[in-house]
Amino acid sequence: MDHSADAHRTDLMTITRFVLNEQSKYPESLGDFSILLNHIVLGCKFVCSAVNKAGLAKLIGLAGETNVQGEEQKKLDVLSNEVFIKALVSSGRTCILVSEEDDEATFVEPSGRGRYCVVFDPLDGSSNIDCGVSIGTIFGIYMVKDGHEPTLNDVLQPGKNMLAAGYCMYGSSCMLVLSTGSGVNGFSLDPSLGEFILTHPEIKIPKKGKIYSVNEGNAINWDGPTTKYVEKCKFPEDGSSAKSLRYVGSMVADVHRTLLYGGIFLYPADKKSPNGKLRVLYEVFPMSFLMEQAGGQAFTGKQRALDLVPTKIHERSPIFLGSYDDVEEIKALYNAEEKKE
Repeated sequence: MDHSADAHRTDLMTITRFVLNEQSKYPESLGDFSILLNHIVLGCKFVCSAVNKAGLAKLIGLAGETNVQGEEQKKLDVLSNEVFIKALVSSGRTCILVSEEDDEATFVEPSGRGRYCVVFDPLDGSSNIDCGVSIGTIFGIYMVKDGHEPTLNDVLQPGKNMLAAGYCMYGSSCMLVLSTGSGVNGFSLDPSLGEFILTHPEIKIPKKGKIYSVNEGNAINWDGPTTKYVEKCKFPEDGSSAKSLRYVGSMVADVHRTLLYGGIFLYPADKKSPNGKLRVLYEVFPMSFLMEQAGGQAFTGKQRALDLVPTKIHERSPIFLGSYDDVEEIKALYNAEEKKE
């Protein structure tokens, strides 16, 4: 990529322009979806700005203290949650919101309701804030069937019914990765313009990767197939090179690297967490949706991740996602285990 040439380009594809272009392909569209995405983008810009100041928070009294006006200053994850709830409700296009930060779903007042349900983790990896590691916001969007009062069942749908999913990563640059069901595109925030610009069009994950990403500290509690797979990554039996281990511990950062470079991200079930640790609605589903749209796969150890039907809003699941061939290998190990039983 010729960055010096890019710096002087005047024909920039902003995320707003991109979404409106997509909308124009559907003449019957009312523009509601574009308005909703615009509000999500605004929330991401706000959180990006707050995250960038987090290092100075102790210096200027921002985190969990009381400021000079006597107002209680909020922790970043709580602040992010409020920002997204307010942005989504004020769009006038949502009816149900499910956030990682709230025990119950938020039902929007009938007067301000729209057709969309949004599930999100406002600040994933927030325990990493203090050490400057990349963190992010993850979201997924469902549409409510017309003509009935919205209920929790409108959200408790398999991931394959999602209309769109994405994440915004706050790291060395702020990047928003989005799929509306026809491929995956990445947009980087240009701070001088305050706009997300298309920098990674039509992201495709390599068919096979050289990296595996897992918390090996949990190895003592893993099941047979996961143990075998990680062993094969480190000591390949076919004479190929061993895979490299890369694990940040922030899902957005680990999945982002997997999406761009290929490989596999694993968060298996284990003896400590028999149902896995990651939440189905706003972590597993959006990331699995993006992986499949980019040509990869996502598997729970039992089935395709997007076929899972959640019964609770904060339900958890194991997840293996990434390059098609790499996920195929772990699927074969689970299938072999099942046949033994």
